[in-house]
Amino acid sequence: MTAGIETQRATITENLKAFQALKTDLFHKDFLLTWDHPEETIRAVVTLADTLKQLHKAGQSYRCFDTGLAISIFRDNSTRTRFSFASAANAMGLGLSDLDETKSQIAHGETVRETANMISFLTEVIGIRDDMFLGEGHTYMKEVGDALTDGTSQGVLHRRPSIVNLQCDVDHPTQSLADLAWLRQHFGSLENLKGKKIAMTWAYSPSYGKPLSVPQGIIGLMTRFGMDVRLAHPEGYGLIQDVVDMAGRQAQAAGGRFSVSNSMEEAFDGADIVYPKSWAPFQVMERRTEMLKNADKEGLRELEKECLANNARYQNWECTRAMMDRTSGKKALYMHCLPADITDVSCKAGEVSAEVFEQYRIPTYHEASYKPFVISALMFLTRIKDPGAKLEQIVRRAQSLSL
Repeated sequence: MTAGIETQRATITENLKAFQALKTDLFHKDFLLTWDHPEETIRAVVTLADTLKQLHKAGQSYRCFDTGLAISIFRDNSTRTRFSFASAANAMGLGLSDLDETKSQIAHGETVRETANMISFLTEVIGIRDDMFLGEGHTYMKEVGDALTDGTSQGVLHRRPSIVNLQCDVDHPTQSLADLAWLRQHFGSLENLKGKKIAMTWAYSPSYGKPLSVPQGIIGLMTRFGMDVRLAHPEGYGLIQDVVDMAGRQAQAAGGRFSVSNSMEEAFDGADIVYPKSWAPFQVMERRTEMLKNADKEGLRELEKECLANNARYQNWECTRAMMDRTSGKKALYMHCLPADITDVSCKAGEVSAEVFEQYRIPTYHEASYKPFVISALMFLTRIKDPGAKLEQIVRRAQSLSL
């Protein structure tokens, strides 16, 4: 057995032991917001995700189902999350079906309650991305969940499918959990994150309608692990206040820090991790939601002009070499949910300079690579009654073959 295989086997065995020591209560439940679940469950998700990633790297299957569907509902465009959900469904042994609302009876007035039941007769998991309408996405997911609960209680559905939030207006849990899993691997453990400084900052973009859910997801999750979380944005680009307030409470409870400023430089100073990402102001997203609901095309055009002009005032909010020089040094990590707006590559002026992005391009790909395994872990935990025993069975099977 080579040293590499021995190390991989040891990592999987260590992860299995750690996972089995953690208690979760996700069986037949939904996963909508990270802060709805205890820290122990979050630890279980990222530990399981890393285990599944190691098994896949070793060429070993972690298939758990002989039948059943995973349904995806994408109400916004997607690359990483769409293919991560499809990959996770395939790896788990589930068939994949994407609900295209333009090709369904929704266009003829079919209700959410009816649609949710009609797609769920043999469905195990429903993944939903609905981040375009502030105040609507999370509400829609709960409405689907209520319809599934009713269908199950009435005997229509044999089993209630679990819902996994693939991004809503409030949180992007599969992204922030993938980010946490990558930080766990990069720094060696979740315990090593305590005291680490992470700058979640706004950055300039030549577009105006980016959701709030990524920065909210980051401050809503990283504050739970004793980190020094620094949120920075220009004046007027605030997030949902309830999420900001919650992040502060979580930081205090975890022995970390949480601060909000209007200075990108201040946030970057001495940072161990930087996450420069554009988003639209909360008030803009409120106005945009009403215009989208009313199909106000002229209003949307005027709002876009207004917002792009306002964004242009802050083109200096860019992750450049000079900004990276303010961090903790060569070991500082750049993160992004992708795709990044790269200056002189994808746009004339953007969130990050071409030089900085190229330096960290492969690390951001590693960051993204955790998403299919995080989604697999959420499918596993919400559908497997005894996840510890099942994972042990999978690991033992893998080790008896070639691992």
